[in-house]
Amino acid sequence: MGKRKIPSDTVVLITGASSGIGKITAELLTKKGYRVYGTSRAPSSGQTSFTMLQMDVTDPVSIVKAVASLMEKENGIDVLVNNAGFGIGSAIEETELTMARKQFEVVFWGALQVARNVLPVMREQKHGLIINVSSIAGRMGLPYQGFYSSAKFAMEGLTEALSMEVKPFGIRLSLIEPGDMRTGFTSSREWLILENIESPYLKQIKKTKDIIDKNEIKGGDPAKVARKILHVIRKKHPGFRYVVGKPDEKAAVLLKGLLPFRWFERILSSFYGIK
Repeated sequence: MGKRKIPSDTVVLITGASSGIGKITAELLTKKGYRVYGTSRAPSSGQTSFTMLQMDVTDPVSIVKAVASLMEKENGIDVLVNNAGFGIGSAIEETELTMARKQFEVVFWGALQVARNVLPVMREQKHGLIINVSSIAGRMGLPYQGFYSSAKFAMEGLTEALSMEVKPFGIRLSLIEPGDMRTGFTSSREWLILENIESPYLKQIKKTKDIIDKNEIKGGDPAKVARKILHVIRKKHPGFRYVVGKPDEKAAVLLKGLLPFRWFERILSSFYGIK
């Protein structure tokens, strides 16, 4: 990030901060003394320990207004945490393109648009850190979460390229890749074909959904992700990728890079109950 700043002078913008990883991260950073601004499409009227801004990451005008509002209060933006997201569960063949595009609008295009509005500020101040919250689904295509995986894959490629482009301006990028976490993401995921009794995928998708839900309900503490984000912010020279998950999830990421794909495919298929 270039020059080191003490927490009370460090301004952090976190998208998707009304719940889950975003909210927990915002609360932790605020507790540690950072000047935190969270965003939500519809901020509640309830009290938070950090400042909430209205922002819909799929609405360019909303993004511009939120960043402008922040800049009216602060002299800069030191850290951006792109966390806003949602997930769909579906068979790729049967997913309406409107829903597939919605998945990308939030996860990929949303993160890009927020970054593009923050980058001019960071370039002017000659330092900054952008943390994109990806997923291990961005390292391996997950069955019946194909469009979520695709959007996260796209985010990962974008982050790699952007990291090189903005390095001369003192700006660094990092990826956080959580595994299964106990958050509201599980209950809010939109499963698209469960009522389609004619679908040839219905029996398998119900079986796989049960496995996905069970793993997430028994997943890791999202506070671990928040602590990892704090760790990255504190580092003078942050690394690029951080997997946050259980040992078997970290091992899966490692195996994906080592094994021939067909071998890895058999392992992952078996895990999700696909024969």
